[in-house]
Amino acid sequence: MPTENIAQHSTFCARFSHMISHSSRSGRATSWQSWAYLTTFVATALFLGGCATTTSSGPYHVDAYAPVQPKNVKVLVSLNAEIVYVMEGDTCLLATPVTVGTPQNPTPTGSFRVTEKNPTKRSGEYGFWVNGATAVSGDAGKPPGPGYSYVGYPMANWVGFAPGFGFHEGYVWPIPRSHGCLRLHKNASAKFYQLVEIGTPVIIAQSLPEDASIGKTVVHPTDYKDPDPPASELISPNYFNEPRDKQLLPPAGTTASAAAPAPAPAQ
Repeated sequence: MPTENIAQHSTFCARFSHMISHSSRSGRATSWQSWAYLTTFVATALFLGGCATTTSSGPYHVDAYAPVQPKNVKVLVSLNAEIVYVMEGDTCLLATPVTVGTPQNPTPTGSFRVTEKNPTKRSGEYGFWVNGATAVSGDAGKPPGPGYSYVGYPMANWVGFAPGFGFHEGYVWPIPRSHGCLRLHKNASAKFYQLVEIGTPVIIAQSLPEDASIGKTVVHPTDYKDPDPPASELISPNYFNEPRDKQLLPPAGTTASAAAPAPAPAQ
C-alpha cells in the first residue's frame, strides 16, 4: 500500500479510536448499536480507499472487487490522467493506468457501450510474418516475401467499444503511445475483462472528477521499460495461457461485514 494511503488510513483509525475511548460507560451500554454502524462505515471507507492501491515493487498488482450487481457497472476513462475507473455506483471496483492514443491517433471521447469481448484476439493490422522458424514483424498485407503467413500481434482480453477501438492487454506507458486503443497491464486486463459485460457503459473524457480523488492513489507499472518478449512467444497460441493475476476480491458488502463484527453490548 502506498505510504500516503497508510497515513490516511492510520489517521482515520486513530480518530475512530479517539471517539470510542472518550465515550461514556453509560453511552457504550445504551448505544452499542452505533458500533455496528461505525464498524461498517470504517470497513467501507477502507474498502473505497483501497480501490486504487497498487504495488510499485515486484510484479505489478492492482486490487479489483467483484460487483454486487454486474448490470450496474460502468467504465470511466480519463485521457489526461491516463486512468480507467471501473465503478458500481459510487463504489470503485478497479482503478488502473492505461496507455491512450497519440495526438495523431487519438482515443475517441464520448459515451459508448461494450460491444465485443475476445480473450484471444490478435491484431488485424500489425504483427508478424512467419515462415518456418523465421518471424519478421510487419504490417498486415505486406509480406516480406513468398512463403510467409501472417500472425497478428496478441491483444489479449480484448473489450471492444467502437469499430476499431477497444481495451486490451499491453505495455502501459506513462505517455500517449497507442493507435487509439486503451492498453492495460496484463494483470489488470484479466480483472477488467471479468468486470465488464456486453452492454456495459463506457464513458471517455479528457478529465473526470475521480482524477482528484481515486486517481491520486494510482501507481503506474514500470515494466514498459522491459524488452519485448521474443517473437516465438508472441506468435504462439500458448501466449494467451500464460499466468495472469485474475483474482477478484469479494464485493464491498461481504468485505465490510466480514472485516470487523460489531461488539456485544456492554454489561
